[in-house]
This record gives sequence, structure tokens and C-alpha cells, in this order.
Amino acid sequence: SPSGYVEEWWAKDLKKVLTERFGGDLTKAAEAVKISKEKLCAFYESPFFTKPSAREAIMLAVTFNVPLHPSHTFFWSNLDSFQEVMLLREWLNDAAVTLEDDFACKIVGSIDQKVVQILRKIFAPHKFLENKIILEGDDACALAFCLGHGTSRIIEDKDTSVLKAISLLSGVEIRDKAPTFVGARMGRPEKAKRREMKPLVHALFPVGLAGGSHRDLLEAAKKGPVFIDIIKRKCPNCKAFTFKVKCVICGCETVVEKCCPQCGRTLKENTCPTCKAGAVGYQRQTVNFKELLEDACGLLGVSSLKTLKGVKGLTNEDKTPEIIEKGILRAKHGLSVYKDGTIRFDATNAPLTHFKPAEVGVSVEKLRQLGYSFDMYGSPLTDSEQVCELKIQDVVIPRKAAEYFMRVANFIDELLEKVYTLPRYYNVKSVDDLVGHLIMGLAPHTCVGILGRIVGFTELNVCYAHPIWHSAKRRDCDGDEDAVMLALDTLLNFSRSYLPAQIGGIMDAPLLLIPFVNTKEVQRQAHDFDVDGAYPLEFYEKTLEKVDAKQISPIIDLISHRLGTEGQFEGFKFTTPISNINLGNAVSSYKQFKSMIEKLNMQLDLGEKIEAVDVKRVALKVLTTHFLRDISGNLRAFSTQGFRCKSCNKRFRRLPLSGRCPFCGGLLTLTVYRGGIEKYLAAA
Repeated sequence: SPSGYVEEWWAKDLKKVLTERFGGDLTKAAEAVKISKEKLCAFYESPFFTKPSAREAIMLAVTFNVPLHPSHTFFWSNLDSFQEVMLLREWLNDAAVTLEDDFACKIVGSIDQKVVQILRKIFAPHKFLENKIILEGDDACALAFCLGHGTSRIIEDKDTSVLKAISLLSGVEIRDKAPTFVGARMGRPEKAKRREMKPLVHALFPVGLAGGSHRDLLEAAKKGPVFIDIIKRKCPNCKAFTFKVKCVICGCETVVEKCCPQCGRTLKENTCPTCKAGAVGYQRQTVNFKELLEDACGLLGVSSLKTLKGVKGLTNEDKTPEIIEKGILRAKHGLSVYKDGTIRFDATNAPLTHFKPAEVGVSVEKLRQLGYSFDMYGSPLTDSEQVCELKIQDVVIPRKAAEYFMRVANFIDELLEKVYTLPRYYNVKSVDDLVGHLIMGLAPHTCVGILGRIVGFTELNVCYAHPIWHSAKRRDCDGDEDAVMLALDTLLNFSRSYLPAQIGGIMDAPLLLIPFVNTKEVQRQAHDFDVDGAYPLEFYEKTLEKVDAKQISPIIDLISHRLGTEGQFEGFKFTTPISNINLGNAVSSYKQFKSMIEKLNMQLDLGEKIEAVDVKRVALKVLTTHFLRDISGNLRAFSTQGFRCKSCNKRFRRLPLSGRCPFCGGLLTLTVYRGGIEKYLAAA
């Protein structure tokens, strides 16, 4: 699609004219246009930070025959016809126009709804005061100039296009500021939240029905020995049986004792010769939770816990549990565990290639220690407002994640010190102490973690990282949601033995680790990433011809052009500077409204304000594709639902004749509730 006439394009046009007409002699050019040489140079050297006033833009356009600067070009192509241009010009001719040095500085005209609509279409800032339409300053100057105010220019051909008409009236070329509009639907809202199993789990340790509906190990400790399915291990030295890796009697490492799940006999083969059943590494055994917890709490120096949540039963092949000490420490620090033993934090991906120390909340001194000795321009890093190029495996995590990881770090340190009798590693006192520590990124449905390093924090609910790092996780940087973990937590607490034995159990688990990201080995989409500092004039001109992207890519600096060189890792630039990467809405309005009715009403209110949106069509689409389907699906689920025991959580397709759970005698309840069906009825 054609590019809009933007500041960068105008700067290229200006520089081209100065080179061709004055041979690059800015002194002569400055005298001709009566603008200082320094300012003239800044106009094309830093087009985002130094922009001409409306008067200067007009003088440049008239003197050098360059198009009018984009900052003073309205969205003229939004008008439907030449007649709208003439209507606006007639209104201007009847208005009171205040001049200053032959340039308009204020326009006061009568209120005309057609004129108001035209001004809104072209995005001309105006206000209403005492039943008058008022434009002031550069806006008044640009509008009066573009409509040829004070000139005798007329247009004979009534079929003239809007842009050509404005160019003829103004006497200079007016380019299309927005030839293309791109429509978009809202994707998933941003997220930065700790990963929790549902329901929350502190320890991958089975408690069966003894822990009640909350699977509380403290509750199970009040009931004496409890029968649970758990791994059966044997000490080769003293022949004692246990579920622990080390023998509690002699400290020797135990080995798994396989047995028949039907007759219970010990097996050395993989199949029982009598029952023909496959051997398993677990057996139903008694566990004294009171004794287990007392020993663990004594070792850790933990006097009391409010709750300690385990799991009803283990799903891994040998029913291997975690050591109970890990669960106690997680509960103490307010943490929860995932199915593989790791502690995770989920966040929406956001690409980032450059940052300022002030933006990520880290001191210049600390960044210099991490290898950021120079800014992106090669100057020594001394100021927090200098722009640095992000190293491809450095990550800026949400501050929410940093606060959570601080607790994780304290948990790991206490685990190292009190359980493994090793020195503490993190020694974190504040979130700032996490800077420089390693993390691991992992995308859903994959099993390879990507090593990263914390380099700063953001208040937004996103995880800022290099596009190459995101792509190494097999992501396209399009707002996907991935998990991050402290590297030592993964190395210390992850075990393949904990993973479910079902198909797909190994997915979303860090089975492998990539310590060094190779740009050549990431997804091809990342190789198309543009790392140019500025687009050449030819690029903008080619967009008007609507050429294929492949034809124009050779003149753009892409990562694919740098593969196999040092440039594939660093030396990236950007075309558009911003003041701060953390600006903008921290929380989208979609998340601020809690009920679906509120969200729907706001969507329709917004649609009424957007000219391109047909509100009735939006409402119909929501009704037919969302509400009716949801109500129908929920109604079907309600009519075919099963039943669940409140005590043991057993599920039944049909209601037992006794009206109670045949396993534990507990009360039964529905699995689909009426409220879930009726929630959209009122809105529909």
C-alpha cells in the first residue's frame, strides 16, 4: 500500500532539493528561504524532533518547491468530493481571518454543521465559542494557505480530485497524508500474572481424600496414617521401603521397586508372570503426614502454616512426589508450583530493540557492569537518557514479575541453605538485586527453554525482549503469551519424573535449554525484521507504485542480509524514536470493565464514534457469533451434564440411585450451573 506523506519522506525531499539546487551549500539555501542554517539542517537531520512552524513550512514549500510539511497537511483525502473543498473555501471567505505578517493566525467563522463535519474529516483542530467556529495558530495558518485565502486562484474543472484541488488553490504540492487505513480487531488483552494450577498447589505431593476439598496436607495430618498411591523405593543397604530418594535410616540412595498393580508381588521384569499386567513403580502405601510435616518443619525452622496444598493424586508414571520441604517453603513465601516442579510467571510478549536506562529503572553504573559501556551511537554510557541497543538475550520483565521472582529467589535460597546445605545464591533484598540474573523463557506447546538475562523492569503488563529472543521460543512477536522462570529454579526443581504420563505430558516443559541464541536458527519471520536507521527516498517512491515487498527488500537493511556476520547480533537501528517505551495505557479498558454487559456497551459506544463502523452490524455480529452460540452451547452442556461428589470429586455420567457418592458417601452436586446459561440472556 502507498505510504502516507510522513516527516521522514519530507526530510528526504528537502535534502534532495538542497543538494540539487544549492550543491549542499546550506548558507545559500538559508539566505534564500530566510531560515537559519542550523535550523535548516535540523529539519532533515532530525525530522522527528525539529519540525518547521506553519509559516516556515509554507516558505520552504514556496521557495524550494517541496511539498507542504506533513505536520501542516490535513487529511484532505478523507473528503469525498471537490464540492466539499469549495464549501469549506466559501465558509473561509465569509469568516473573519486575522493576519500577522501576511499569514493567517486566527479564523472565526459561523457555525455550519456541514463545515464542522468537513473539519472533523480532515482532522483540523477547532473549537466552538459564542456560536462561532474558531481555528488558531498554525492550524489557522495551514488551513487558510491550503484553501488559497487571499488569492484569486480558481478551479475550472469541477471533476478535479480533492488533493489536486488543494494543490492548485495553495500553489504548492500537497501530498496525501493517509492514503491507506488499516482496520484491526482487538486481540487478547495484555497479561502479566503468576502461573497457577487450578486449584492452586504448593507441593506435588498426593494427599488423596484425606486433605478434604482443599487437598490440605495439614488437614490430612490430623487423621493419622493415610493410604495413597505413591512411588515404592527400597534401600539396597538396610532393605527398608520408602517413597523418598534417600533412606531415612541409613541415608543410602534408594532404588525403585517395581511391582504388579493387581497382585502386588515384587517384579524384576516389566510384566507380571501371573497376572500378565505391566509392572509399575508405585504401590498403595500408608503415609503419616503428621510425622512427615513435623520432621520437615523442624528441619526448615517453620513453626506454623495456614495451609499446605498438595494434589489429590499424582499423574506421572511412577507417582513420584516432590520432597515435602519444597511445598512448605513455597507456602511460606506465598508461591505455587506448576505440574513440572517449576514456578512460572506468564506475560504477553512485546518486541524491543532499544531502551534508555531511565525507562527500565536501572542505573547507568549497573548497566555498565552488564556490558552496556556505550550507547547505540558509540558514545560512553554516562546518562540515563542515552539510548542503548538491547542485547538479544536480555529481557525487560514486568515489575509484577520481579516482585514475584524476589519471593522465588528467597525460596530458592532457603531451599539451598536448609535442605541441600549449600550457600545461598540470590541474596535478594529488593527487586533491583534481580538485575543481571538469568531467566528461562518457554512458549506453550514447546519443550525447549531459552536462556535470558534480566536487564530491567517495566510497569506495563508485558515482557519486553528482543524479537530474536521471542522468535527463538518459536513465537512471531504478535502478542502471544509465554512463561518466564528463574533459571536456578528450573535447574533445581524441574524433573521429567513429575510430568504427566498422558500423551502431551511433556509439552510446555523445559526438557531442553538453549543457552546461546543463534540468529540463523530462529524462525524465518524474524529474519525479515527491519533494522534500518532510515528508509531511502526510493522506498517511499516505490510504495506509490505498490510494488511487491520482495522487490523493495534489497534496499532495506534486514536481519536476513546480515546472517553469517557479526551484524546478525548487533548494530541494529530504528526509524522512529519515542519518548518512553512505558507510555500508553498500562491496562486496557477491556480489562477494566468486569462484566460482559459493560464491555459490550463500551464497544457499541465506541463504534458510534467511529465513522468506519456500522454499529448495528457490530451488535448483530456479537449476537449471532457470540451470545447465541454461547447460550446454545451452555444449554446443551446443562442438559447433558454429569454429577460430582463434593467430598472426593468423583464424577458420574448419571445420578447414582442412592443419591450419594457410592465411593465415599458424600453429597453430589451439578457440574454445570444455571447462572452460566443465563448470563447472556438479558443482553441478548
